[in-house]
Amino acid sequence: MTLDQAKPEVQRKFMAGVYLRMTFALLITAAVAWYASGSDQIMEYLYKYKGAFYYSLIIVELVLVIALSAFIHKISSLAALFFFVLYSVVNGLSFSVIFLVYELGSVFHIFLISALMFGAMSVYGAFTKSDLTSAGRYLMMALLGLIIAGFVNLLLHSSMLDWITSVVGVGIFIGLTAYDTQRLMRIGVKNDGSEKFQKMAVIGALELYLDFINIFLKMLRLFGKRK
Repeated sequence: MTLDQAKPEVQRKFMAGVYLRMTFALLITAAVAWYASGSDQIMEYLYKYKGAFYYSLIIVELVLVIALSAFIHKISSLAALFFFVLYSVVNGLSFSVIFLVYELGSVFHIFLISALMFGAMSVYGAFTKSDLTSAGRYLMMALLGLIIAGFVNLLLHSSMLDWITSVVGVGIFIGLTAYDTQRLMRIGVKNDGSEKFQKMAVIGALELYLDFINIFLKMLRLFGKRK
């Protein structure tokens, strides 16, 4: 096998590992959310301590993401995968209310549409000849503005601002899907199957997982049918 032939092969193996981990995490999140929504004990606890429950979950999620990103070079690939799975479980608990607020058919349809959108932009990011590096910088700045607007709306409770941030959020995370995919494709060319690249695959899966989850949540907020 020539060097030119080897590069696409190792790249495909790396990206396959990224998507496999991402899909696995999504399945865990969906399963936990579905189970929790059907558990009277979990739902009773959720409604009894709703504020504390959500804030504690948000804090745990932030700590897990920050810790995984900060210490990825100091832990093993197995430990990185464990923290990723733990994060997907915690996310599943926080998403359990989705099945109580929105109609099941609506959740399924929005999930399917989000998956198609994510898939299309991921394919675009993988095969486009355009360099998305500059676009990625602008998207990250826009994401920071979106986060700030979200915190502001916690005080304002503006339905209009909520709608605007949801629309803008869909656009941002669609763009980030293409950007993250292209960046991971470039990393994958150098994949040698080492521990280092196994950990990179976990971080890459986390990034794409977050892109998809945010597309789904924004779309659900915009078009989901409530019960």
